[in-house]
Amino acid sequence: MHLEFNNKKTDKEILNKANQFLFNKKIIDTNKSLLLYGDNFCGLSFLLKNGYKNSIDLVYIDPPFNTNQKYFISQNKCNAISKNTNGFLAYNDNLSIDEYLEFMRERFVLIYNLLSDKGSLYVHTDIKMGHYLKILLDEIFGIENFKNDITRIKSNPKNFDRRAFGNEKDMILFYSKNNKKNIWNNVRMPLNQQEIDKLYPKIDKVGRYTTIPLHAPGTTLNGVTGKEWRGLLPPEGRHWRTDPNKFDIMDSQGLIEWSSTGNPRIKKYLKDHKGKKVQDIWKYKDPQYPNYPTQKNQKMIEFIINQSSSEDSIVLDCFAGGGTTLFACENTNRKWIGIDQSDQSINIIKNNLNPMTNYDYIDLNQICY
Repeated sequence: MHLEFNNKKTDKEILNKANQFLFNKKIIDTNKSLLLYGDNFCGLSFLLKNGYKNSIDLVYIDPPFNTNQKYFISQNKCNAISKNTNGFLAYNDNLSIDEYLEFMRERFVLIYNLLSDKGSLYVHTDIKMGHYLKILLDEIFGIENFKNDITRIKSNPKNFDRRAFGNEKDMILFYSKNNKKNIWNNVRMPLNQQEIDKLYPKIDKVGRYTTIPLHAPGTTLNGVTGKEWRGLLPPEGRHWRTDPNKFDIMDSQGLIEWSSTGNPRIKKYLKDHKGKKVQDIWKYKDPQYPNYPTQKNQKMIEFIINQSSSEDSIVLDCFAGGGTTLFACENTNRKWIGIDQSDQSINIIKNNLNPMTNYDYIDLNQICY
């Protein structure tokens, strides 16, 4: 499946365009994080020519959503959308739909070439553009490398007076470079108190617990899990979860609970719970008073970094904005690369980074031609 629009370039044409950039010689210390000031197509081209091809393990981006709006920062507060002529322009999001799709496609192609074989891409977008971007990403990454369409609950329920349902979500498209090799640390979330009370209702001297049957679905025709244990057979259509001899050991350790009618069940303790698997609906609301327009929740980005990268990974955000991804990398001990062409963005990032942060700064406008 392909998305057709005006002036759509081929992958080869996009890479040739990137290769046409010339750069004054600049020695890059790949052991340091890197902040690039300038157009991100130029910045991504610069990275491809300076040793980062196939070497970045994670890319998280929150690009413009094609809203046809101007985003400003005032001296008093940061506004998502402001008409205040006294404010400072953060960025202008006013491309036509065809221009926007080509703008994003060109950057997706370069990102694909920068990602390592174990790399992942998370694209934060909205419901208006997200479905178009998914088709572009399917073309470039291959539909087999599509991992998730994550729903992010961004706000409280809306009650707008319009002929449609309220909108309290946006979306994150998650792709891998290679769906069998992407870094996946299986980060899990702790249960909240309500879940604990529901799932582990019993308490003994060890702690909170629940019980499960000794048997599981499926019949064992031959083998010990279909044999009798203490005069009991598994119910029809089921088998013992393990070798029944192990039940004797568990019972001696107090890990089997017997009902008044002689029905045994295995004890499962809260202390042994490893956390719940994260699903594809996330509740991460953004800061009420952001430092930069459309600033995202830093805890959400830290979770993505912990899930899809290692401590020796490089994490890239080529729409760095207020630097949330970069600060999240600092908190999770990752090297980062940030790119933005906004003066306001670069100033906010520099002012909010820890003075001890080990990074290089490059003005692309001074070395790129």
